[in-house]
Amino acid sequence: MATSATMTSVYERIGVKPAINARGFLTVLGGSTPSPRVKAAMEEAERYFVEMKDLLEKGGEIIAELIGCEAAYITPGAAAALALGSAACVTGSDPEKMALLPDTTSMKNQVIMQACQRYSYQRAVTIVGTKLVEIGDENGATAAQLEAAISDRTSCALYVAHLEDRPGALSFEETLKVAHAKGVPVLTDAAGQCYPLERMKSWTGRGADLVAFGAKYIGGVHSSGILCGKKELVDAAVPQGFIGFETVAERRSFGRPLKLDRQEIVGVVTAVQEWFSMDHDKRIADLERRIAAWQSRLQSAPGLSFEVVKQEGTTPRRLRIEIDPAKARRDAKAVVEGLRAGNPMILVNADATSISVNPSTVRVEDDELVGNRIRELLA
Repeated sequence: MATSATMTSVYERIGVKPAINARGFLTVLGGSTPSPRVKAAMEEAERYFVEMKDLLEKGGEIIAELIGCEAAYITPGAAAALALGSAACVTGSDPEKMALLPDTTSMKNQVIMQACQRYSYQRAVTIVGTKLVEIGDENGATAAQLEAAISDRTSCALYVAHLEDRPGALSFEETLKVAHAKGVPVLTDAAGQCYPLERMKSWTGRGADLVAFGAKYIGGVHSSGILCGKKELVDAAVPQGFIGFETVAERRSFGRPLKLDRQEIVGVVTAVQEWFSMDHDKRIADLERRIAAWQSRLQSAPGLSFEVVKQEGTTPRRLRIEIDPAKARRDAKAVVEGLRAGNPMILVNADATSISVNPSTVRVEDDELVGNRIRELLA
């Protein structure tokens, strides 16, 4: 049987159990594994120190050109990009306003979002002192409701890209049309909406003023992201980041906690370059080949049916294994528990009757171990 994790890993020496992540790019599991090209670039970057302001500026220029937008700024994750983007919409380029955050009493401090797009990460746009104003309800929203909600206190509208197809949701184009007619920018959370490439480029291409991406989804390190869009607003975000705090004499902006290492910045630039140059057809074909191998290994186990789930965004392919508790050796819950009991433990997504295995975050050398462990539990 193939093995991959050593019996004495660095995690076990610390006192925690190592895991094979078959769930995806989840923050609670460490997010991502940088690609070999990104790792090599980061190692090279360690050799010298650098003027961080220059590195951020030049890195942003390269990324903006590849995405096809006016400007970009590297951040410590997509949530930081949302916070900085929200701050930029509140303060503009006014340093006096920047110094007051999170006290937004005298500023435009309302962010409009659709109730049907409510999600956990909306908190990121409010930590700078803004308040959310929801329109519609869980069943949807209308252009008229958005128009009525916009006032002289509105700083921006938040659009959640991965919830674009939620039933009843106001479309991205309608949101842009109404908001822009009122002079209100649209801040878009497209954290994992990086594939296909046309989708990643489409948010600014379709008119979003600011867009937040997570670099962990494209081979960058877990703690890195991108804010991109209109130059005027990106330029308003930059002095509110960590290096803006350090290089502006008064040191009055809020973003000092949002620090990046020089290696992380180089890693993001390299990851974007690699993402836009790689053969994605081959990447998807490799994922499908690996899924087919898992399915073949499990085909003879009783009570199982299989579905290859195809979607855009963070997880282009995953294997869903439906488990009939009346026929299978174990139900879905027992399989999850059995996979967690091993060393290394194997973590999968699951619901009451199925488990889902995501190859995007499984190392190729762990494929056999994952397939064998599931087969041991079900065959």
